[in-house]
Amino acid sequence: MSLAAARLDTTFAALADPTRRAIIVRLAQGPASVGELAQPFAMSQPAISRHLKVLETAGLISGGKDAQRRPRRLEAQPLAEATAFLEAFRAFWETRFTELDQVLEDLKAQTNEGDVP
Repeated sequence: MSLAAARLDTTFAALADPTRRAIIVRLAQGPASVGELAQPFAMSQPAISRHLKVLETAGLISGGKDAQRRPRRLEAQPLAEATAFLEAFRAFWETRFTELDQVLEDLKAQTNEGDVP
């Protein structure tokens, strides 16, 4: 397995959890402390810290130091790699849907032709 494939696996594994996805959504608004990130969840701060560790290991977030705060920030590169991977499939499905639209139009035209006396 290539290094890029391993990074992609780690990114998707980290994003598989809804709590971690919610944390990513929150961090897209700007840096936040662990306490701020834990606030909307009914779980302990240590549980949130474990989620943050997974996200950090995947390279999706990074920690900083701002006086007594240790804000977490969103890192764009892993998300850009995941997006690039998914874009290839988006193009594939767009082509398939275009082909399906054409088949449906052909069927509709055949049905309309059959209805005319």
